[in-house]
Amino acid sequence: MSHPYRHQPRRAFWKGAVAEVHLADMADLWDPIVLRRSDRVATAGSCFAQHIGRNLALRGANYMDLEPAPPVFDDTEQARRFGYGVFSCRYGNIYTSRQLLQLVGEALEMRAPSTLVWERNGRYFDALRPGIDPVGLESPEAVIAARKAHLAAVREMLTTLDLLVFTLGLTETWVTADGTFLPSAPGAIAGTYDPDAVWFHNLSYREVRSDIEAAFKQIKALNPGARMLLTVSPVPLVATATGQHVLPATTYSKSVLRAVAGDLAAQHDDIGYFPSYEIIIGHPSRGMFFNPDLRTVNGFGVDLVMKHFFSGPLAAEFSGGDASDEEEGFELICDEEANESA
Repeated sequence: MSHPYRHQPRRAFWKGAVAEVHLADMADLWDPIVLRRSDRVATAGSCFAQHIGRNLALRGANYMDLEPAPPVFDDTEQARRFGYGVFSCRYGNIYTSRQLLQLVGEALEMRAPSTLVWERNGRYFDALRPGIDPVGLESPEAVIAARKAHLAAVREMLTTLDLLVFTLGLTETWVTADGTFLPSAPGAIAGTYDPDAVWFHNLSYREVRSDIEAAFKQIKALNPGARMLLTVSPVPLVATATGQHVLPATTYSKSVLRAVAGDLAAQHDDIGYFPSYEIIIGHPSRGMFFNPDLRTVNGFGVDLVMKHFFSGPLAAEFSGGDASDEEEGFELICDEEANESA
């Protein structure tokens, strides 16, 4: 008898696509986007996005770096600790959808947050990207001037990119009285925590979806040819402020982000989704791609994610070198880790 599943491809069946296939031999986990070497690609988002940007650059993609490191640094790793070469602009980790929406709005001069400068031990930090400078600047005026130059770079990126790869990381965030959502809690990296001036907020599905759609709409108004590729970070929360155990809190955040990413990709022709989350988190991997802390992803996991990313037509288009020999020594820049050490 005929039925709707009878003529589905092999990848549609768990038995043939998962149970009877070695993890390393799984194929067709996604339908690769159309991407040419000449396309200008930018990255932003959580820590895991750094792997994608790094591999794109090493494989010969036209990877955008709008705020390159000045020559004062001894090497690339030192420059990275000051926010250079981590993402396409020096915005640090953009963990939440609300951060992305705010940054786009500020870069396009559609909003002006009142919370801009934090202080720590007589040094000053950009409150909206506190982790980019471990030592801070000498004055609030210097922070504001640096932010002005940064926003000009972001505006150029948004105007000229062909593809934005954005990795969703968290739903938990902190908001000030003027409605500015912060990348980290005051006091974790810099600033002072005042419970009467900042509040915890856990973004819902509806909020995350609205944020991404609004941000992308603003980008498209500026740059009609822009596309977006969404991914979800497989890295669990380092800590939660919900009052729950961190495990269900992590499941909530990742479930919301995954659902939003899937729905946006299904309903917008110029938004795609790449399943890095499933490759690492899915139980067929049996947790083997996590380090002993059960949180950070090891080099084997990153290699497998990149193998699937550069598959199909992308394998031929980007046939250059990769970072597989260097992953174990590659250190991600992750502002969220300050929540555990503070």
